[in-house]
Amino acid sequence: MRTLLFGCLLGLLLVPGCRPEPEEDEEVQTSEAVPVRVATAATGSIRPLIAATGQVTPAAGAELRVVPPQEARIAELPRSVGDRVRRGDLLVRFEIPSLEAEAAARRSDLARAEAELAAARQSADRVAGLFDRGIAARKEVEDARRDLAQAEATVAEARSGTAAAALLAGRRVVRAPFDGIITGRSHEPGDLVDPGASEPILRLIDPARLQVEAAVPAGELGRITPGSPARVRGASFPEEEARVLARPAAVDPETGTARVRLGFAAPTRLPVGLTVEVDVLGEEHAAAVLVPAEALVQEGARSFLLVVDAQKKAHRREVRLGVVAGGRAEILSGITAGERVAVSNQAALPDGASVEPLP
Repeated sequence: MRTLLFGCLLGLLLVPGCRPEPEEDEEVQTSEAVPVRVATAATGSIRPLIAATGQVTPAAGAELRVVPPQEARIAELPRSVGDRVRRGDLLVRFEIPSLEAEAAARRSDLARAEAELAAARQSADRVAGLFDRGIAARKEVEDARRDLAQAEATVAEARSGTAAAALLAGRRVVRAPFDGIITGRSHEPGDLVDPGASEPILRLIDPARLQVEAAVPAGELGRITPGSPARVRGASFPEEEARVLARPAAVDPETGTARVRLGFAAPTRLPVGLTVEVDVLGEEHAAAVLVPAEALVQEGARSFLLVVDAQKKAHRREVRLGVVAGGRAEILSGITAGERVAVSNQAALPDGASVEPLP
């Protein structure tokens, strides 16, 4: 019996069909066509979108911060926060005794100098008449003329000093230089105020001349040009149109950003100081090859597309990426306009997979 069993086992081992064949490496292929949505690469224009955060501020010349010319007492302060004022309206009147005294002293100096000038002119005329009749000497005439010139110079100096004192004294009264709204008030009538205080007595702005100062990353400045269109969004306010007024000449080395100024296309409702989100449209790239941004497959810094050929085969192709904005991507190289790309399931499909294009 043992001999019979051993013989049967040996016979089974010698039969070639009974031994398992080694597995061979095979290329992974899809057995059935995978349905994918496709889009055709087309030629068009695209603009880069630069996102930044900014703040609403008054434009140049659209803000007045009222401070005293020197230590003073507030005599009148008729306006409050939120009040609208017209150009020429009184904002503040200060009491500054030293300025009043200085202006009075300068006026007195001028009156004295003018009296001396009149006397010198009269003396010069008299001496000239005597000289003509041969009564006065030439030296007397020269001395009289010299005194007259000195008196004229003294009057000119006194007039200059009087004008300067009057100008300084005129700063006791501050009037609105433009139509605007009072947005800040830090004192009351009767307060003693100093020009070195951190807060102005009043702050007046012109709401018709507001702008946005946006902090733009330094790496994006090359995409921005004066006149570039932009959109501004703030809190619950509706989106507003704006344009880049100027590109900065310097970058803040600490933040790596630069302040870009934008002007509103129409008078804005946004309040001064509001933080806003800004989208700036960069320079237009015309005749660009464009595909839907969702078609891209990213692997680190590399970008790929799954291109579908006429035989309904999907081929993985590396591309060089340009601007991505508004749901579209600019392809600088790797595909041409007219080729079809997969926009669904593309990340999971192997190269050479059979697909069924869907619209």
